[in-house]
Amino acid sequence: MLAAVIPVRNEQHRVGRLLSRLTAIESIIHIYVVLNGSDQLTMEEVGEALRHNPGKIKTVFFSEPLGIDVPRAVGAQLAYAAGMANVLFIDGDMVGEITGDLNKFISKALTLNLDLALVNCYPNRSDAEAGSPEMMYFRLLLCRELGLENSLGAASPSHGPHIVSRRLLSVVPWADFAVPPTLLSHVQRQGFRTGIAGEIPHARLGSSIKDQAHSQLIVNTIAGDCLEALCLWRNLPRSREHNGRIYLGYHSERRFDLLARFLARRKI
Repeated sequence: MLAAVIPVRNEQHRVGRLLSRLTAIESIIHIYVVLNGSDQLTMEEVGEALRHNPGKIKTVFFSEPLGIDVPRAVGAQLAYAAGMANVLFIDGDMVGEITGDLNKFISKALTLNLDLALVNCYPNRSDAEAGSPEMMYFRLLLCRELGLENSLGAASPSHGPHIVSRRLLSVVPWADFAVPPTLLSHVQRQGFRTGIAGEIPHARLGSSIKDQAHSQLIVNTIAGDCLEALCLWRNLPRSREHNGRIYLGYHSERRFDLLARFLARRKI
């Protein structure tokens, strides 16, 4: 059984289109929409989709923003508790027409029995070079040290849809789903299977376009996350520092306290 997890804050005019596409994928049994700090228009859009698909769409609501990636941890726990065998993570702003791509990705990930299945969002060298060199550096640095550079390149659970198996869900601390690159370290530490099961160029994902300041914060977030993943792999205290610079990005806005409160209510 496959579930999908969608983090949603303010994604009006976007999340409805994504939900329409995901509900059309027969292999997805449940869709967990993690609404956090969402505006009224977004709430109404999700509510409309829920009315049309009450058995498939499930919502969980937080009045405050959880911060980047923390909703993934919430959804991961909900899907695991519901007995799901695999979980697809996809951001709520991806409105590209990728239904066919997702069907192929899901099919290949399950056929290969991967514990962490990734999408290559930069299948062409020119696409990779158009991305942030700094972010690519840290993604490659992590994959290289983990021995995954040849199989994954710079692919990362930070970027693009990815699927996690129940086996991996059972061993990763829930908070680490909020720091996505750490999943790679957990996979390698456990001797589990990871690989690329699909290609969807970044431009086709249809992610919302943000300003340059936001883009740099994302770069710093992912760089710091990769550094934490390296520390986890090396059995060192976690750090987001590299060559005297601390890569914080949006990390300080991650509400691990709200995640802990949610988990405590569920007696985990």
